[in-house]
Amino acid sequence: MTDFTILKKFDITFQPTKAPKIIEVIWHPQIDPWIKCNIDGCATSTTSSYGGIFRNATADALLCFADNIGEGNAFQAELIGAMTTIEIAHQQGMNHLWLELDSAMVVHVLNRNSQVPCKLRNRWRNCNQLIKNMNFIVSHVYREGNQCADGLANIGLTLTNFTSWNAIPSNLQSHFVLNKLGWPNFRFVPF
Repeated sequence: MTDFTILKKFDITFQPTKAPKIIEVIWHPQIDPWIKCNIDGCATSTTSSYGGIFRNATADALLCFADNIGEGNAFQAELIGAMTTIEIAHQQGMNHLWLELDSAMVVHVLNRNSQVPCKLRNRWRNCNQLIKNMNFIVSHVYREGNQCADGLANIGLTLTNFTSWNAIPSNLQSHFVLNKLGWPNFRFVPF
């Protein structure tokens, strides 16, 4: 007698659950001369921050940065992080910039040039002028492929001013190495 037959004998109905869909997420370096910058924002009930990491075609870290922006939400923090990235790229002469973010809403705003909060519009207009003089791409990545930027954004929660590093902070080294080696992370999506 099968398990289902026994359940039916006792008038027990059974709905088998579906297994979650598993998506393999891999951080991919870009092709030279492009520079990719992964950005993330985060927020608590009292403060918000962003963090980012510039990497070249061989996945070497060029620059890491983070900042606490005070009161706000993750959307605002990630949008400010994107604008900061554009400004840094311009200052550093990076003319082929690829932004990668895990906020689909921020990606939509950057690609459509819309829905920028009022208090950020002037800065966004200035950034738009900067990107007119560079090759510029914005794309979405699942958060499992954005762990270095996520870690930097969390560091940003503890900061009192903009901070940059020329090397990966030690607590993010393992995520960075896995990205560089092309090892996957996994995203579990319920059906």
